Amino acid sequence: MGEKIGYAMVYAWIKVHALLPLPVLYVVSDILYFIIYRVVRYRVKVVRRNMKNAFPEQSEKERRGMEKEFFRHFADYIIETIKLAHISEKEVRRRALLVNPELIDRLIAEGHTCLVLLMGHYGNWEWYTHSSSTFAEARLYQIYRPLNSKIFDKLFIRLRTRFGAQGIKKNNTIRDMINLKNNRTPAVVIFLADQTPSKGNIHYWTEFLNQETPMFSGPERIARKLDLPVIYSDIKKIKRGYYSVEFEVLTTTPKETPEFWITEQYARKMEKSILRAPAYWLWSHKRWKHKRSDIEKK
Repeated sequence: MGEKIGYAMVYAWIKVHALLPLPVLYVVSDILYFIIYRVVRYRVKVVRRNMKNAFPEQSEKERRGMEKEFFRHFADYIIETIKLAHISEKEVRRRALLVNPELIDRLIAEGHTCLVLLMGHYGNWEWYTHSSSTFAEARLYQIYRPLNSKIFDKLFIRLRTRFGAQGIKKNNTIRDMINLKNNRTPAVVIFLADQTPSKGNIHYWTEFLNQETPMFSGPERIARKLDLPVIYSDIKKIKRGYYSVEFEVLTTTPKETPEFWITEQYARKMEKSILRAPAYWLWSHKRWKHKRSDIEKK
């Protein structure tokens, strides 16, 4: 009962704020930026360390400017996610532009009923993972890791599935994707592939943002096992509240690619997207908490 009341209270708070128009919410975002960055100093040390290691050639002043820009964007991301509780699908599509959705539709029409779509924690990924009618024929699925807080886990599921997209729990990924393929259900399955793999699931390392980095290779293993086309999603932030995404085929024949080729291609594409406008990546994530020397010793 307490959990239901807690969820109802949190969702009611979110819904009330989501009723505000975005220009007003961006004023709230400016205040939130000050609280997060100047008062609470949420993960400032993590962001600072990540940026220093990624951009050692830049001056401290340059990195501080990037740091401030990141936290301003991070505050925008929070209020834009809140806005999902009360925004029309038409408005989201206007603000989160799909540059070439016909590429996905063409692959589905060619008989590839299940596609692997690789994204990163860049721009506002939430605005691209919510709608079942994003593409003409395919339903959208998101791989997600349940949150420790049941209240916030339920909240994010509700926001992310409001327009018909469906979630797949991380531990059910292979089983559910096999069912999608066997049932010939036209589907686009989204992986946020720039996350840190658990220690037991580190199979590949590469140089990423000037650092030796363990890469999440699960999407490649699934794509190779089920022979599913792999697409990269290049997100750009056009201006405040407006984004675009352009799709690029990495391979339609994953079984014919060398092991970890797909993972390496994703790393290079994701790195290129980040370097184009670094402040819009999720620098507060503890991306480099595992060291190769420590993992290999164990």
